[in-house]
Amino acid sequence: MTLVRGISGILAGGVVVLLCVVVVAAMVGARRDFPGPGAESLTWHVVAAVVVVGAQLLADRGRGLAALSGSVIVVITTGVLLWTQWWS
Repeated sequence: MTLVRGISGILAGGVVVLLCVVVVAAMVGARRDFPGPGAESLTWHVVAAVVVVGAQLLADRGRGLAALSGSVIVVITTGVLLWTQWWS
C-alpha cells in the first residue's frame, strides 16, 4: 500500500506543478499580449489540483479501502487532466 500511496503522491505533486505552469503561462501571456491558456484550461487545472490534493490526503491519512480509493482517484483525475488538456 505504501508504494501505491507514493506513486499517487508523485502524481498529485505533478498536477500541482502543471497548475503552476498553466497559471504562469496565462499571466505571461496576458502581460505580453499573446494567447496563453484560456479560462477553461485554468479551470480544469484548478479543479484537478483540488481533487488530487484532497484525494491524496485521504490516501495518506486513511487505511485500507479508503487509502486505496484516494490513490485511485488521484490516478484517474491525473489521467483525465492529461488526456483532455495536454494530449488532445
